[in-house]
Amino acid sequence: MEQRTFGRTDMKVSVLGFGGAMIGLEDTPLDQAKKLLNTALELGINVIDTSASYLSSEELIGQAVSDRRQDYYLFSKCGEGTSVGLEYPDWDPRNVRPSVERSLKRLQTDYLDLILIHSCTEAVLRQGGLVEEVKKLKRDGLVRYIGYSGDSTDMLYALELGLFDAIETTVNFADQEAIEMTLGRAARDGLGVIAKRPVANVAWSRGKDEPNNPDEYRERLDKLNYPFLEQSSEEILETALRFTLSVPGVHTAIVGTTKEEHLRSNVEMAARGPLPEAKMREIRERWQSVREPAWAGLK
Repeated sequence: MEQRTFGRTDMKVSVLGFGGAMIGLEDTPLDQAKKLLNTALELGINVIDTSASYLSSEELIGQAVSDRRQDYYLFSKCGEGTSVGLEYPDWDPRNVRPSVERSLKRLQTDYLDLILIHSCTEAVLRQGGLVEEVKKLKRDGLVRYIGYSGDSTDMLYALELGLFDAIETTVNFADQEAIEMTLGRAARDGLGVIAKRPVANVAWSRGKDEPNNPDEYRERLDKLNYPFLEQSSEEILETALRFTLSVPGVHTAIVGTTKEEHLRSNVEMAARGPLPEAKMREIRERWQSVREPAWAGLK
């Protein structure tokens, strides 16, 4: 699998990363998670992305592949408090170290390659305490690099701080704000870039009432009316994934699944490389001509 240098860090990351949300939120059996994660590593994926808020995800990852810790980079997130069983309210700086120490225990490791502040607002970042606590984690060796996960003007402010090594932000063919607003700045600053929601939650193939399928994406795709949306769901999925991986400045795209067949299919799609320039131009020009002012990056 193709690897890309992750900004100014010493990491070379696979273009496809394993998103740990689904295995935790769907309470995947350990045997299934173990097979899935080991298959991901065998297929060349070397990024595992999780969070303290993804229920059993961290524990499953720790139990499944902690014995192969040298084979992957481990990214997690922090910031939430009482909502994830910690003592203080969400975004209280006092939660940061207990959250990460708990994550390390669950993941059965003594360090994280990257910790991301998890989608807090600009107002929270401006208070400063949360960022300072995350910086201390790096100083003390609990994490190697620090970053911010978010979108739109919140992300713009995070970039202005000049303190982070990496960002995680929404990039897909129904959500292109970051391409125009923040990715250029991230590239100039040498930041590693993780694309979340890279396949727009497969919104074209889901029912309106299904979870993890914002009506916003359905509405956007109806208005964008890309010609390829008439193709099969699998062909649309390939276009979606390869579009995100073709966006300049993106180093890895995080895709979650609980099914080995989906994992293998995603790897095969990523291996087909960038979309042709004409296809990229068609998607970008359609977005630029149709997008509405309210189409901000979805969290």
